[in-house]
Amino acid sequence: MSPVIPIHAEHTPSPGACATPPGALAQVLRERGQHEVFCGLTGIVWLHRKMQDAFFLVVGSRTCAHLIQSAAGVMIFAEPRFATAILDERDLAGLADAHDELDRVVGQVLARRPNLRTLFLVGSCPSEVIKLDLSRAAERLSRVHGPHLRVLNYSGSGIETTFTQGEDACLAALVPTMPDAPDETPELLVVGALADVVEDQFARLLAQLGIARVRFFPGRRSAQLPSIGPGTRVLLAQPFLADTARALVARGARLLGAPFPIGVEGTTRWLGAAAQAFGIDAQTLEHVTAPARHRAAKALEGPRERLAGRRIFFFPDSQLELPLARFAQRELGMQLLEVGTPYLHRQQHAEELALLPADTRIVEGQHVDRQLERCLRNRPDLTVCGLGLANPLEAQGLATKWSIEFVFTPIQGYEQAGDLAQLLARPLHRHALLSAA
Repeated sequence: MSPVIPIHAEHTPSPGACATPPGALAQVLRERGQHEVFCGLTGIVWLHRKMQDAFFLVVGSRTCAHLIQSAAGVMIFAEPRFATAILDERDLAGLADAHDELDRVVGQVLARRPNLRTLFLVGSCPSEVIKLDLSRAAERLSRVHGPHLRVLNYSGSGIETTFTQGEDACLAALVPTMPDAPDETPELLVVGALADVVEDQFARLLAQLGIARVRFFPGRRSAQLPSIGPGTRVLLAQPFLADTARALVARGARLLGAPFPIGVEGTTRWLGAAAQAFGIDAQTLEHVTAPARHRAAKALEGPRERLAGRRIFFFPDSQLELPLARFAQRELGMQLLEVGTPYLHRQQHAEELALLPADTRIVEGQHVDRQLERCLRNRPDLTVCGLGLANPLEAQGLATKWSIEFVFTPIQGYEQAGDLAQLLARPLHRHALLSAA
């Protein structure tokens, strides 16, 4: 285990929040050991719904296929735009040419869906173990089926990553195909897959602020990519896009620092970062956001009554843990026992770290046995964790919330703040009913 790493953090509490001394040190503990996470293939579940002209072909095992089918069970009444090219014993033994087999499967997909514009070949643990070169396959298939179809590849393997990094890998694979901006005219690029309703809400607010040129990445059409260049200002909507942000900056874009748009405070500061980058004054920001802020604050009143003073423990899983912890502590009055996160990108989370209390215990990485011991010793009122830990913790008498629900559910923006608070409040209500029974 590595030693505790101090991080300098400036704290600017919102009205009514607990004040912490400016320049205090947030403690970050690095842990390495057994970890319990989903793999990046899970990201296909929300990415295929966002990009409506794209198809995701996983090159993996039957286990990969079962995972995707289970995670995407909500799509049972519609034909999804994803599938698995299953590696069987002949492929693994080298008795069949894997590239010939892949070409055949891709042909079947395109015959069934001739209007696709982007095909992603998604690597898995099995395809990486046998060293199947999907990048070369993508280049070959692009030559065969282009220019109407673009074939790209990325890794969804979960050997050393967590499940939300599948989106990061997918978007990073798209960045090299984005066109160069024709000039240096300032343009805002909101990066991260958002539910369409959330995207529409943000588009309206940004337009009301006076930011005329706004693009979202990924958009609803994978073939209609935004241009990128020195005039591009990047605002991340998701905290797990480190590789994508790095690739965009390498193309000349400028990354804006901001908390993530979760809760009233996070959304206001996020919009404020965009406003500042485009020279929009604070009075305009106040005027534009006031109605939505008031609605959101009203929606938080009920859940806050149930959650204030309750203790919460976050296991590392989705990389949403820091903004969720900030929301729970500052807007719902909860006490943070521990905030675990699989990876902590200090530059992208600087604004979040600055808003957490100085004594917050932040753990980067995971040693699941030690974290379970700390959780059971502290007996939190609510534990946010992965699916694999939820049932054992419930059996120990703890109320739990699946962290993956915060990824599948629209939680960004003002209008979703009340829904987000209810996600945290419902397990406590259920636990109370079961305890009474």
